Amino acid sequence: MTGSGQPLVAALLNRRMLICIFTGFSSGLPLYVLINLLPAWLRSEHVDLKAIGLFGLIQLPFTWKFLWSPLVDRYALPVLGRRRGWMLATQLLLLASIPLFGALQPQLELWTIAYLAAAVAFFAATQDIVLDAYRRELLPDLELGLGNAIHVQAYRISSLIPGAMSLILADYLPWQSVFTVTALFMLPGIANTLLVSEPVLARPGPRTLGEAVVEPFHEFVTRQGWRQAALVLAFIFFYKLGDSMATALATPFYLDMGFTKSQIGLVAKNAGLWPSIFGGLLAGVWMLKIGINRALWLFGAVQLVSILGFAWLAHVNQPDLALLAGVIGFEALGVGLGTAAFVAFIARTTDPRYTATQFALFTSLAVVPRSVVNASTGWMVEAMGWVDFYLVCTALALPGMALLWRVAPWNEPLPKT
Repeated sequence: MTGSGQPLVAALLNRRMLICIFTGFSSGLPLYVLINLLPAWLRSEHVDLKAIGLFGLIQLPFTWKFLWSPLVDRYALPVLGRRRGWMLATQLLLLASIPLFGALQPQLELWTIAYLAAAVAFFAATQDIVLDAYRRELLPDLELGLGNAIHVQAYRISSLIPGAMSLILADYLPWQSVFTVTALFMLPGIANTLLVSEPVLARPGPRTLGEAVVEPFHEFVTRQGWRQAALVLAFIFFYKLGDSMATALATPFYLDMGFTKSQIGLVAKNAGLWPSIFGGLLAGVWMLKIGINRALWLFGAVQLVSILGFAWLAHVNQPDLALLAGVIGFEALGVGLGTAAFVAFIARTTDPRYTATQFALFTSLAVVPRSVVNASTGWMVEAMGWVDFYLVCTALALPGMALLWRVAPWNEPLPKT
């Protein structure tokens, strides 16, 4: 990057960054329906914490999506092309399925809700496969950090719909209307899919299903040897573990601290908006200057400290809106920074020849804590209380930081200016 700053301006204002905003929003919305709106709905209908915690298991499609990602790499749907066809199909399925929650009764149809949630998770995970592949193929290597930072922040901003607006609406409208309005926010992503073009690839996609299945794994394992590959996979699992567990029951936690649904919508969620945007853009700009490795160290440390804010809020145990806003704002800044660097690391680790399958493998592993480990959070809270639970989450963030020594050493060569 030159001293004039022109490359930075060009990177920020080009059309690829605008597309990353829409891919991030479309990717995040269905997930936050599952992890924010669904638990709030169940809790307001007096479903116990243990059952709500078990709903983390319905996110297993995000963990296992690499199993069917070769199909997305190999086959194109009849319309719009190899990437856009899958994008449109999954987005239309999400638009149709999310409103169905409102027609069900949690006390009588909990299993039906679980099946529907699993279907929504499957559609959302498949959308993630193709959106991640599209974004990796769209962005040149120099823009991976910034483009993924923008994607991540749009992803987080999408949480304001099911986690803020929808909660506020729930105080005034029936849940059927709330879920229908929430689903309509898939429409911007659908419009984006219809307007963008297919990425131009240096080589065509896999010619056979066998090639689509075998070669992505073979390339990754043989690139630097199986030991380094195992360390990279361990890092991907542990880096977001503490943060993921800390936010698994965030909405029930706020409710238990005495905050109303409207307060959570107006304060707890919106307090994270501007710190999240600022943190994401700052992360993208910094990664242009210091590289992805050093960003993982610096941003990971901030992310770790931000978890302690939840422990502090639980210790105070009073519905203090200013304290809540401060804790949520710092968490949004820290986790926004850490996630931007983490997603950029994953994108850099993929081989452009096998984008969908490798990206799906890495991101599947990254969400194992959210979809499997988080299922135990309800029991943990009831056994140890909120304060000790958040202290444990902080401790669980340490192994990922320790693995940075091997997978992302601080002294990597800096980007050329």
